[in-house]
Amino acid sequence: MDKNAVKKFAVNARRKLIDSVSQKAYGLGISIDAIKEVEKIPNGSRIKINNDYVYLTDIETQHRERLIEQIEYKGYEQVMEEVAYTWFNRIVAIRFMEVNDYLPTRIRVLSSEYENKVEPDAVTQALDLVEDLGLDREKIYNYQDNNDIEGLFKYIFIKQCNALGKIMPVMFEKIQDYTELLLPDNLLVEGSVIRDLISDIEENDFKEQVEIIGWLYQYYISEKKDEVFNGLKKNEKITKENIPAATQLFTPDWIVKYMVENSLGRLWLEGHPNEELKSGWKYYLEEAEQEPDVEKEFEKIREESKKLNPEDITVLDPAMGSGHILVYAFDVLYQIYLSVGYSERDIPRLILEKNLYGLDIDDRAGQLAYFALIMKARSYSRRFFSEIEKNPIELNVCAIQESNEISEKDIEYLAGGDEKLKKDICYLSKVFTDAKEYGDILEVDKIDLNKIKYRLIDIKNNAENLFNKRNFENIIMKFCPIIKQMTIMIKKYNICITNPPYMGKRKSMNEKLSKYVEENYSSSKMDMFSVFMMRNMKFTKNNGYLGFMTPNSWLFINSYIELRKLIVNSKDIVNLIQLDESGFEDAAVNICTFILSNNNFNKKGTYIRLTDFKGTDLQRDKVLEAKKNKNVDFRFISNIKNSKYIPDCRIAYWVSDKVANTFNSKLLGDYIDIKQGMATSDNDRFLKLWYEVMYNDIGFNIKGLEEAKESKFKWFPYNKGGKRRKWYGNNEYVVNWSNDGKDIKEYAAKLYNSYTRTIKNMSYYFKKSITWSDISGRTFAARSCKGGFLFDVKGSSAFPSEEMYNHIISLMNSKVLPMYIEILNPTSTTQVGDLKQIPVIEVEKYNNDIDKYVNKNINIMKSGWDSFEISWDFEKHPLMKFKKETIEKSFMLWNDFTLEEFYELKEMEEKLNKIYIDTYGLQDELTPEVEEKDITIRKADRDREMKSFISYAVGCMMGRYSLDEEGLVFAGGEFDIDRYKTFKADKDAIIPITDMEYFEDDIVSRFVEFVKVVFGEETLEENLNYIADTECFKRKSNETSRDCLRRYFLKGFMEDHLKVYQKRPIYWMFDSGKQNGFKALIYMHRYDENMVAKVRADYLHVLQRKYESEINRLDNDINSEILPTKEKTVAKKRKEKIQKQLAECKQYDQVIAHVSHQRIAIDLDDGVKVNYQKFQGIEVPQDNGKKDLKQDLLFKVKM
Repeated sequence: MDKNAVKKFAVNARRKLIDSVSQKAYGLGISIDAIKEVEKIPNGSRIKINNDYVYLTDIETQHRERLIEQIEYKGYEQVMEEVAYTWFNRIVAIRFMEVNDYLPTRIRVLSSEYENKVEPDAVTQALDLVEDLGLDREKIYNYQDNNDIEGLFKYIFIKQCNALGKIMPVMFEKIQDYTELLLPDNLLVEGSVIRDLISDIEENDFKEQVEIIGWLYQYYISEKKDEVFNGLKKNEKITKENIPAATQLFTPDWIVKYMVENSLGRLWLEGHPNEELKSGWKYYLEEAEQEPDVEKEFEKIREESKKLNPEDITVLDPAMGSGHILVYAFDVLYQIYLSVGYSERDIPRLILEKNLYGLDIDDRAGQLAYFALIMKARSYSRRFFSEIEKNPIELNVCAIQESNEISEKDIEYLAGGDEKLKKDICYLSKVFTDAKEYGDILEVDKIDLNKIKYRLIDIKNNAENLFNKRNFENIIMKFCPIIKQMTIMIKKYNICITNPPYMGKRKSMNEKLSKYVEENYSSSKMDMFSVFMMRNMKFTKNNGYLGFMTPNSWLFINSYIELRKLIVNSKDIVNLIQLDESGFEDAAVNICTFILSNNNFNKKGTYIRLTDFKGTDLQRDKVLEAKKNKNVDFRFISNIKNSKYIPDCRIAYWVSDKVANTFNSKLLGDYIDIKQGMATSDNDRFLKLWYEVMYNDIGFNIKGLEEAKESKFKWFPYNKGGKRRKWYGNNEYVVNWSNDGKDIKEYAAKLYNSYTRTIKNMSYYFKKSITWSDISGRTFAARSCKGGFLFDVKGSSAFPSEEMYNHIISLMNSKVLPMYIEILNPTSTTQVGDLKQIPVIEVEKYNNDIDKYVNKNINIMKSGWDSFEISWDFEKHPLMKFKKETIEKSFMLWNDFTLEEFYELKEMEEKLNKIYIDTYGLQDELTPEVEEKDITIRKADRDREMKSFISYAVGCMMGRYSLDEEGLVFAGGEFDIDRYKTFKADKDAIIPITDMEYFEDDIVSRFVEFVKVVFGEETLEENLNYIADTECFKRKSNETSRDCLRRYFLKGFMEDHLKVYQKRPIYWMFDSGKQNGFKALIYMHRYDENMVAKVRADYLHVLQRKYESEINRLDNDINSEILPTKEKTVAKKRKEKIQKQLAECKQYDQVIAHVSHQRIAIDLDDGVKVNYQKFQGIEVPQDNGKKDLKQDLLFKVKM
């Protein structure tokens, strides 16, 4: 099946049908803005539209009135939506039937059996349908005489729908209401929904596949779903009309089969063992081997199950959608009936009338599930349609309806003076008021439904006159649907299987739904899927089975503790499959599918864990592999009662008893304080990367709050998580905590009335700690923080005692901790509460080794972190630290050093792993080896080192660094040129970048000079070539090393600078545009109000004059009688290039002049983002009514 084609068709069909239906409504004087009055005339009415009249018969007038009633009740857009999908469902249904040759007439209605024939067979063979569809021959002749193909098709189409209504009244109720009034025109034209359906979706997708119905349903409402989810981002709750769109997910076929086979199939096999049946169920998993006492109890169930007759089995899907689960349950039931000798002819009706039940909140789903089941029955019995036409069948599936339109008068009429009956009718009306808000999670009490049904029969028998007949029809229309759904909802079922809606309480549920869930499902209130789990347990008989596909969060997350306890204490998990996040491509969450038995025999269950396998097809195949081979390492046998030993009853089925027993030890939270940090509520304002602000305004190594307050520093180091890195690093941010955090506190108090809601755990600020990033357990990485930091909500921290410090950080960075995090919370980022529950076993005998390994690891990682210029403890570039005669030799020395550090770190981590694996007795669970990809220090990399060397050189040019001093030399304050003797810093911190050497001190010349000063003149060319030959610079065959470097500075340097400095550049590039007419670097920390004017006068204007001189020189070459033609051609191309650059510079000059006159000041405390934008999007007024010139002054950066 081409799902992309199916989706494209369904999405476009919805748009087209809503538009066409709305156009038809407009033709009746009804629009979203107004409803026109009708003028009564003999035998009907008329409506004036656009100076013309539309005439309606009496019946059409009545249908229009009913349409208006619905619009007033539901809203215009909702009614248009409903009518559109009703026609969509019918069109799709007829297409399915004609492709599978299920139409009783055997003549196609929408298409032709003949390839390339456009007109449907029903149009060209209309006379053959006269008897079957009750067509009027004269009408057919009139349409044919007038060559009105559209009119004839529409006539036949409606008649076909009415004829099918005798077989399937739910899908094709007789079209004599406002739905027919709104049937779109032009149904056969190119681009119509019907033509698209025929041409865009392959016929084979419809053949014997009811599955296509489900995908069409899901994709039809996909745009609506997107609208709803966009609304959630704006804090708009989901209304009852939008719940179906928000929660619809079509269940993958193999998961449907798994759920049905392991619930319905298992129920039957318990009392009726049948190897032939079982072997045909592809996803059926054998019962786990049980303890003798459990087996003895289970044998009693088997004995009881032997009494079960196929006709006794009841199966409910309370969120049936398009009926996928019920359709496969039909297949399994059919096999069961056959296995005990039932007649093939009788089985379809028996299944539909006795076995299958379904509910949904969506009317579309009600229609489609009904249709899908009828089609499934027809696939087993060719006579099925003729049989149900003679003897109509009522399916036990329906969409939940509301009782809002039932009036007091209706109740009195139906009660007929019987007070007890009235009480039951009142309850029926009350309980289903606003029922589409809640669906079948409604808790309903039993009432005497039979008495109400008998009363309806009594009214029908006495409806002799027209008035009584209309009253009866009104009562039937209002009460029959809710009586039917009540009948389904008060029953209990052997089997309850569903893929429930996923909808979080906090973010998605509207007020009514949220309140109802809070009051009635407090232990599972966090999401609709968990509410359905609870509701389905009540739907299911003792010893029955429940099948689910849900998010797997309920297995682990704290919000579902009470639900887990209920399941662990009162149910058994028969089997469960946990999928990887890619296992269900249409779900935005990780899911699992599982079977519960509605009893508590302390049974072991079978579990298949697919978290290491990617992709839907692979995971399906792995289930089959686990079924075939019970010894695969992703199949487990477990008793969920063991979950009682794991904190908060988490269901970590894959852990051994030995691991579960370690939770009897003391927990991490017993030893140390683990705290969540602050949320500033405005990071752009209060947080900066340290290199954005003035370095001398940062308070390093502060010991406590009082010292910070007295220090008068504004900025202080801040732990904010960051990328995965162990032991040390990610020291990048500073926070504005001046005057004891006065600004942050005042802002938080303004937002929340009290700053303590977001500014937490202040007494722990500046203390020595262990910190980590807000990431998942598998990649957990703890880092040492020696103190002097505040910390963020995403940089949570632990505060162990000095004696426990190395023990705790080594435990956190060992393989043991991710294993426990995987048990406690594998579904999301690691929470503070999860870490507190990690078991801690004393390791006193290893203390000396642990101290040695930990200290070594921290030192290695600190050395690695400080070797890059984004560290505030950076001293000099590694090529300078390991300097030899040439850059190549220096790099090789640095490379050897990093490899030695890398493998020493790996060795230390493995030794620590062994200590903890041995201490915890986890030799069967873990090995100490660490993969190289998991070592978080970097090896030397030539590309990176050459680029960073160039960046360091630019820093020396700008005065940020000096060859005469280690570390940061200037980042704000008073600039002292005397600190740069070996290599002079640029006097004005303006360095031009040009495509030829127009300035003696352009950036290439300065870089060459830097290399010469550092490594000497003798090896200069060798060193320049080594740099240029580095792969990342992509040196061209005809390029000199200087040309290659010039190209890098023009086109690559800023991109790399932005990556290293996280889009907060400290070197700013003046940039005239694509022609590279003018570029120049400045250093943000040396900027002053005169700098733009200086760039303009001393560099831009000078370059313009040089361009003009160069053009004159090239003109001489072009006009020369001596130069060969080839050289003249080169001169012409060069001249054209320079002319474009000159034109670009002249335009840019307007922009730079405009800015220079403003003498813009910057404040480093505002950070790069605010300051940089002052020079972007400059608008320069133009003369003579021309449009204002708008251009960036600096290199374009998305921040």
